[in-house]
Amino acid sequence: MKYDPIKRSLGKVFNKKPFLRKLFYWLLDLLLLRAWHIKKAIRIWKKNYKEGASILDAGSGFGQYSYYLSKQYKNWKILGVDVKPEQIEDCNNFFTKIGKSEKVKFEFADLTKFSKNQEYDLILSVDVMEHILEDVVVFKNFQQSLKKGGMVLISTPSDQGGSDVHDEDDHSFIDEHVRDGYNINEIEDKLKDAGFNKVEARYAYGAPGEISWKLSMKYPILLLNTSKLFFIILPVYYIIVYPISFILNYFDVNMKHKTGTGLIVKAYK
Repeated sequence: MKYDPIKRSLGKVFNKKPFLRKLFYWLLDLLLLRAWHIKKAIRIWKKNYKEGASILDAGSGFGQYSYYLSKQYKNWKILGVDVKPEQIEDCNNFFTKIGKSEKVKFEFADLTKFSKNQEYDLILSVDVMEHILEDVVVFKNFQQSLKKGGMVLISTPSDQGGSDVHDEDDHSFIDEHVRDGYNINEIEDKLKDAGFNKVEARYAYGAPGEISWKLSMKYPILLLNTSKLFFIILPVYYIIVYPISFILNYFDVNMKHKTGTGLIVKAYK
């Protein structure tokens, strides 16, 4: 499944005006279950950082999480990095237009080569590690870049059906993935081997979340890849489907899952 053509189509619409970009972020926050999980984790983490924080958005993409972080406390400094120059330029332009370029900046960076010396209080990695083959190198760079007491927050598919892969004959729903998902013990061990003192990993996208993902993301993307005409009826589709997805997302975020197709991982230095 190719996401990039869909991203480019959406970008042409939502990048025309800042208010459309903000609307796009709002829609992503509503639809993407991972955003629900990430924002809940950030709300817990931020209680100890009211006086200031230095944050790395590692794999910033459209910049939606950098935007969310920028609204928390005015004295937070955020750097977003990505390997796609067009997205870096696009994000810098947007944050300049909305007057936040002093506290939020974006740079090109390859995470396998990007390392700072104890510079960040929080490193955010949302649906990035499944795209990087040299994951251990990145984890070591994260550990080096964190301040003492800092946290890495990771969202990634699990090996329990992540990327919509459920057996050996299945292929990833997203072609860009280099791995279908992490075993929960595997990612914990890799992070500990990279030097993190404490690692907490839990399943996301349990039974309610998996159903919600199919309704709100998988089926619409499949239809959009079949025909762009589906853009016309997409609003009607979501008016019908979203109330169901909202309830399912709520339960997924507030339940403890014995298994799930996603992982939320916190690693502390």
